[in-house]
Amino acid sequence: MPTKIKIIVGDVDLSAELFDTETAKSIAASLPIETALNTWGDEFYFEVPVRTGLDRTATKNVKVGDIGYWPPGNALAIFFGPTPVSTGTDPVPASEVNIVGRVNEDATLLKKAKGKNICISRLKED
Repeated sequence: MPTKIKIIVGDVDLSAELFDTETAKSIAASLPIETALNTWGDEFYFEVPVRTGLDRTATKNVKVGDIGYWPPGNALAIFFGPTPVSTGTDPVPASEVNIVGRVNEDATLLKKAKGKNICISRLKED
């Protein structure tokens, strides 16, 4: 069962979910996370206390709203538009990421939140 989460960056507050994969479960177990974020085009990424390699979800084909785990940086990446290596409107990660989740709302709202800290926490179940 997916884990419902909240992503807050500045004034932007979005609901999302982490999928039912081993990598995503490890990330969910480390929540809440509050940290400075890095920006790479329209991608936020930040280190998380998870150390794992690529899994069966690994890909470079991501979409706006995807949440990926990037093993070389032990980082979570949130994609909300083109990155420096994109050739079109879709984001492209620097290398393969494990797809661990998805933003459930308009991820492009994160464009106005660049240069801020990020907070990710579990949403309370009803």
